[in-house]
Amino acid sequence: MIHVAIVDDEALVRVALRRILETAGDIAVVVDCDGRDAVAAIEAAGPDLVLLDAVMPAPDGLTVLRELRALPRPPAVAMLTAFDTSAYISAAMREGATGFLLKDTAVGTLIDAVRVLASGGTVFTPTVSRTVVRGYLGAGDGTGPDNPGGADAVALGLLTLREREVLVLVAAGLPNSDIAARLGITVATVKDHVRAVLRKLDAPNRVAAAVLAHRAGLAPAAERT
Repeated sequence: MIHVAIVDDEALVRVALRRILETAGDIAVVVDCDGRDAVAAIEAAGPDLVLLDAVMPAPDGLTVLRELRALPRPPAVAMLTAFDTSAYISAAMREGATGFLLKDTAVGTLIDAVRVLASGGTVFTPTVSRTVVRGYLGAGDGTGPDNPGGADAVALGLLTLREREVLVLVAAGLPNSDIAARLGITVATVKDHVRAVLRKLDAPNRVAAAVLAHRAGLAPAAERT
């Protein structure tokens, strides 16, 4: 069972998220609170994942994120927001967020994202992934906290044809379920391919792999604008 905490200043949002997540069967919401009570409640409950509203009255989302990451046993934290500005995404990543999900994320995508995040993965919804990639590419040298040197053309050449197809779809910001549907394979097989891609590219997460794909020109032209 995946244990999740929901931190949002709007009670209706918390209720809606709880109902959505608990339809999955393997997800239980163990904390449901606003930012003022979040850190103490989460430390006591020990969830696997925190869905944290990025924009709240004091304490704001970044402050709560910082305090959560300072706990002796910090949970994974994904920011949940209606905004996808690059400055805020970069700040959240620097503070240790492993995901950034827009509040209009589809139900199935949200549940899939929670599973990936709780297992130690990194998830960004498609528009956020494009924002992150543009931010890294705009840095000029292609290096950053998630791409410390990257992989060269030799590493990219190690990918099989199927792994290259999966990498292109990861770079487009698609979750595993959508990649599976697009390629006609199972989600488990997609996960195996993603793990192989990350290992061969020496990439710490999906975002770093997406950056490498964009820099190598593997991403669809529409995504590289």
